[in-house]
Amino acid sequence: MPAHSFPQRAALPAPENRRERTYRRIYPMRVLGMGLGGLAVASVLFEQRAPWPLWAWMLASCFAWPHLAFLLARHAGDPYAAEKRNLVLDSAIAGMSIPLMHFCLLPSAILATVTTFDKLSTGMRRLWLQSLPFLFGGMLLGTLILRPQPQLESSLLVVACSLPLLVVHTLSTGLGSYHLLRTIARQNHLLEQMRRTDAQTGLLSREHLLEHAEAALRGYARDAWPACLVMIDIDHFKSINDNHGHGAGDEAIAAVAQAIRGCIRAADVAGRYGGDEFLALCLGAPPQEVEGIAQRIREAVLGIRLGPAQPRLSCSIGIAALGPGISDLRAWLGAVDQALYRAKAEGRNRVARSEPA
Repeated sequence: MPAHSFPQRAALPAPENRRERTYRRIYPMRVLGMGLGGLAVASVLFEQRAPWPLWAWMLASCFAWPHLAFLLARHAGDPYAAEKRNLVLDSAIAGMSIPLMHFCLLPSAILATVTTFDKLSTGMRRLWLQSLPFLFGGMLLGTLILRPQPQLESSLLVVACSLPLLVVHTLSTGLGSYHLLRTIARQNHLLEQMRRTDAQTGLLSREHLLEHAEAALRGYARDAWPACLVMIDIDHFKSINDNHGHGAGDEAIAAVAQAIRGCIRAADVAGRYGGDEFLALCLGAPPQEVEGIAQRIREAVLGIRLGPAQPRLSCSIGIAALGPGISDLRAWLGAVDQALYRAKAEGRNRVARSEPA
């Protein structure tokens, strides 16, 4: 019988917890799926005027077994392994039900197909393959015990009682796949956001910021669209960590990131370049305007107060504009790094621009 005709909506708990809760997730689906399968079997038994032992077997396997399987998994030392065994036994029960119906073609085919497909939908590795010997073994055992005469035709009653299992299983599988795809899409979006953003500062990550810089280079090569890189470095950051602890250093990085975010324009992007260095990309602005933005950042950093016992922050800033001498990202980064180095060499807490090539 089908163990769980409605695949569950994918969730994001820890893998261990998901494994432990597998039997709980499958239980209501087994009750519904085997109940619908029992309806199909009952329609055939009714038409064949089957004796009461066959009815008793159908009732036990379709309506009592799902609850017994739940209890077996719940009280097992390893619920996940116990539920895996239960799923294999589901296939054996489905196999024995096929000769019970004298191999009536439509319900037998639906039962075997749905039961095997359910093993695929669990996501358990090779479970569908492991269940096939039990499916055919149950079919063979039932044939040897009952010696049924094949009756392949399906009456209107049998068709009507078999369709709910097929329809419900198809709809639930589609819904389950839809929810799974939505969950995967959300996870991919979250991973992409994590890749694009520096967790500590909320600014862009180095990788994503450099992608913007590459795009600016292409825009300059195509349309001579101006762009400037601004590199910001916190002055004497190592002494902050050494004298006040890494917690103070983390606060300083976060505060400077906030100051940078508040000073750049809406068209600009900023990110953490590494350690206590930041990089801003100003698009469509001449170097003179970008220098004004850099001065605002420098003054905003000077205004940061982390605590009464902590030193006053300052930063050194280098600016490099795109020009004829810059042909690739490496050259552009080298130019802004040289400008930052000059700002430090001239006494720090100042802004320096790279010289045109």
